[in-house]
Amino acid sequence: MLALLVLATVALASAHHGGEHFEGEKVFRVNVEDENDINIIRNLASTTQIDFWKPDSVTQIKPHSTVDFRVKAEDIVTVENVLKQNELQHEVLISNLRNVVEAQFDSRARATGHSYEKYNKWETIEAWTQQVATENPALISRSVIGTTFEGRDIYLLKVGKAGQNKPAIFIDCGFHAREWISPAFCQWFVREAVRTYGSEIQITELLNKLDFYILPVLNIDGYVYTWTKSRFWRKTRSTHAGSSCVGTDPNRNFDAGWCETGASRNPCDETYCGPAAESEKETKALADFIRNKLSSIKAYLTIHSYSQMLIYPYSYAYKLGENNDELNALAKAAVKELASLHSTKYTYGPGATTIYPAAGGSDDWAYDQGIRYAFTFELRDTGRYGFVLPESQIQATCEETLLAIKYIASYVLEHLY
Repeated sequence: MLALLVLATVALASAHHGGEHFEGEKVFRVNVEDENDINIIRNLASTTQIDFWKPDSVTQIKPHSTVDFRVKAEDIVTVENVLKQNELQHEVLISNLRNVVEAQFDSRARATGHSYEKYNKWETIEAWTQQVATENPALISRSVIGTTFEGRDIYLLKVGKAGQNKPAIFIDCGFHAREWISPAFCQWFVREAVRTYGSEIQITELLNKLDFYILPVLNIDGYVYTWTKSRFWRKTRSTHAGSSCVGTDPNRNFDAGWCETGASRNPCDETYCGPAAESEKETKALADFIRNKLSSIKAYLTIHSYSQMLIYPYSYAYKLGENNDELNALAKAAVKELASLHSTKYTYGPGATTIYPAAGGSDDWAYDQGIRYAFTFELRDTGRYGFVLPESQIQATCEETLLAIKYIASYVLEHLY
């Protein structure tokens, strides 16, 4: 019976991404000290298939940092030889990616349909958006703010008690397709709002006085692709004239220092900024919605993974926002709140210096629209599992993140502008 169960799990895992097996693939972490080390990695990336996990591309590697990347089985020996010959300090974070990919579906939840403690397919999430709105009409309404490149509806949930001219907080998830813990959090937030409204004082006050716009998955096409074809796909699924390469990085596609730094003009790159700002139907839909509601939206929170960071503008330049001291103090307090539950340590600071320079991000764009409180969360973990965080960590991750978000929301409520 156990053997059958194991086989069933393996079958399930491989069914999730068409034909990919990840057998023998590894994820390395390399210590990079100087430009010479960076050039070694750059040369390696040009001769072997390397999938950069952190940072997002070879162009964003900085001296005195670490680089996480995935290597296909057939390139392992080459990569290990280069690292050894050049005496680059490194460790293997994941020694056989197949085992970790299969183990991510380790939830004890037995539900066949939607579960808050499992990673849900898009079709399941889509049905959930309808169900949760239908079952909670006094708190939740669902709308469509646009369609994706492949024609899927982009759903938005408005969560809050009905009221006139309420200030709002916008939260989106699922920008980058492979960051599965992100959509899991947006679902969790809605669950907690519904579950604790009327019984938990803080949530009740927040929902009475604020509206929360929750976008459960922005890059739906990419998310579907990670379930059906390629687990570590990052970008959208749009096509562009003159290139056979697919997809744009939605978080390099906003009109905030667009494509100036930390982004690529090559359609084949993971950080491709697109042919123009807001070229993607998904980013245009999000930007249009925020522009239309600008007078009421007081905070913008975007949820990514991984690296356990809370960052705020700016990322497109080494400059600070005019209320930088306030953002820094708020981030510090939110991170402390987050750590109070499971002792999860986050770092925080302005994007460019804390993580790396990157132009065209949604947080910088929202901030430049006049939204004073704009934050990017990079959820668990710091690389042990990376993008394949096990389902057994969904609850703890979401619980601690919710504490930070409630803290920020309460602060915003006390500092309306």
